[in-house]
Amino acid sequence: MMMIMIWFCLFMSFIAKARSSDLVWHFYCKNTTSYTPNSTYKANLDSLLSNLYSNATQDNGFYHATVAGSRPGDTVHGLFLCRGDVSAHDCQTCVGEAREMVFVFCDSEKTAMIWFANCMLRYSENPVLGIMDDQSTQFAMRNPFNDTYKPDELMKVVGNMLDQITARASIGSGKKFAVLQTNFSATAERVYALGQCTPDLSKVDCKICLRNVVKYMRLCCFGNQGATVLFPSCNIRYELYPFYFLSPSAAPPPPPPPIHHPPQTPIVPSSAISKGNKGKSSAKVIVASVVSVTGIILLFALSFCFLKMKRAKKSHSDVKKTTSGMSEIPIEESVQYEFSTIEAITNCFSADNKIGEGGYGAVYKGRLPNGQEVAVKRLSSGSTQGDGEFKNEVALIAKLQHRNLVKLMGFCLEREEKILVYEFVPNKSLDYFLFDPEKKQLLNWPTRYKIIGGIARGLLYLHQDSHLKVIHRDLKASNVLLDRDMDPKISDFGLARILMIDQTQGSTSRIIGTYGYMSPEYVMHGMFSVKSDVYSFGVLLLEIVTGKKTTSFPSSTESAGAAQDLIGYAWKHWKEDTSVEMVDQSLGGLYSRNEVIQCIHVGLLCVQEDVDARPIMANVVLMLNSNSATRRTPNPPIIFECGSETTTLSPAQ
Repeated sequence: MMMIMIWFCLFMSFIAKARSSDLVWHFYCKNTTSYTPNSTYKANLDSLLSNLYSNATQDNGFYHATVAGSRPGDTVHGLFLCRGDVSAHDCQTCVGEAREMVFVFCDSEKTAMIWFANCMLRYSENPVLGIMDDQSTQFAMRNPFNDTYKPDELMKVVGNMLDQITARASIGSGKKFAVLQTNFSATAERVYALGQCTPDLSKVDCKICLRNVVKYMRLCCFGNQGATVLFPSCNIRYELYPFYFLSPSAAPPPPPPPIHHPPQTPIVPSSAISKGNKGKSSAKVIVASVVSVTGIILLFALSFCFLKMKRAKKSHSDVKKTTSGMSEIPIEESVQYEFSTIEAITNCFSADNKIGEGGYGAVYKGRLPNGQEVAVKRLSSGSTQGDGEFKNEVALIAKLQHRNLVKLMGFCLEREEKILVYEFVPNKSLDYFLFDPEKKQLLNWPTRYKIIGGIARGLLYLHQDSHLKVIHRDLKASNVLLDRDMDPKISDFGLARILMIDQTQGSTSRIIGTYGYMSPEYVMHGMFSVKSDVYSFGVLLLEIVTGKKTTSFPSSTESAGAAQDLIGYAWKHWKEDTSVEMVDQSLGGLYSRNEVIQCIHVGLLCVQEDVDARPIMANVVLMLNSNSATRRTPNPPIIFECGSETTTLSPAQ
């Protein structure tokens, strides 16, 4: 009862001073790491939020900051984004409310986000600047009343508007923000739409983020008279009334059309808390009534959720005391198929259905009963992957969800059969195109640059943004699949290893991987970490730029004076300031010189011998997306001397 009274006082105090547009729309607390009230992280967080609030009068409504800690885990990164049409005063007011309320909902988590109608605020122990996030949390609000008399017409108009919003916002300079209004019926009813990205995103990432919002909106909100979808890096909203502030030069909009529902029925926040709907005193009374009723309902709902979260945290803590590693990852999150079903969808593993041979067995194309195409990976009987490694791969991919990772649909573990069922990725693997003299013509530079960025974001998710810290250990061109739009998806997690939250590296006596991609410390000492994957990424990046396999170079005994491998080849050109000479000639000179030099520079930073000198993937993503990002001069890499059958290590010259 005391807890309910506390929540009541906090919530009603906030309701009393907040405008309807400043009510909390959504909040997200990542419950993986937490801080204590007297910790350095909390002190740094307070300093960060004060800094953000002080700078909330910025003209572009966006600001980011970092407060560095003296120890790992004490650094905090944060930013705010105000809606592109609100004034500087209203922006600061909203950020101030967010700074207070984020502690009500996320009282001890190191990563948190909170959304209001006019602003969004987020902070994290991990870097957030320049990193597109459309995965960590997704939230939709919709007007509960469908446009029942003509939903198809409305949705067609809305779809066209959102496509235009996506194009306009992504190319914006300064604010990545756009609004649009248009008629959608013969009776001159109008639709109003808004889209926005955080300005730190590149044009490409902004467009990708908004497109994903539109896809999500089409699934959740078809036919609704209004809807809002919030992603961490972007958001979109549409309504049948003007909810944003129009610029002075814009023509005044027509009055809002009549809402097709009884006037006493309250509307969900997507409509009720709009700031742009300034009306007569009667409208204010309705809004006040809705806010009061909503406040009471939210009070009890939040109290209930708060108590449930506390119990859940305690339960999770108790479980972690008795479990570790893979036992914390439920395999049940994916579908388990019977072997007879697998035989049916692959036509009894017919040769006509075989589409490839992976490291552990053959891959077949199949079709589920609902018509969905899948890729079925059947582990060979002589495979070295045991039940433990198989369950490892199943559990990993079932838990990991990212647009640049292949999606696991299900598995089969029956008798001696171990089978994985993946989403079908139609354009095969990257090496199928990259190392074929004719097919590589399909990989122009914009496509290659997009593939590099997608692989980087997928690795960043594995290393940092997922619930686990995952080391892939076998990243290479054949383990990067390409979808219909040539977007990359990292696959084959059979060798992946999990590190605990406070663990930075691991070791093994069983060195398994692909020579040429494996880092020196892994090959020589069995030591692996996120920096092992960074090394593999650097090799893969150089392959994409040059179009050459890392193992395609002749040995020094066959070609005196030649570079021993791809890394040596790249380093030689870098030292001689002739980097563009190593670019794949199939591009015909049609590429961005700055982007190519940028990629080669990042690749050489990733393949440095000194593990600590290699960047983390968060910095790699930042360097690839920003011309102003600081890039150190790379150190000479260790050179792999490649023969026709074996690979040995020799010290760098």
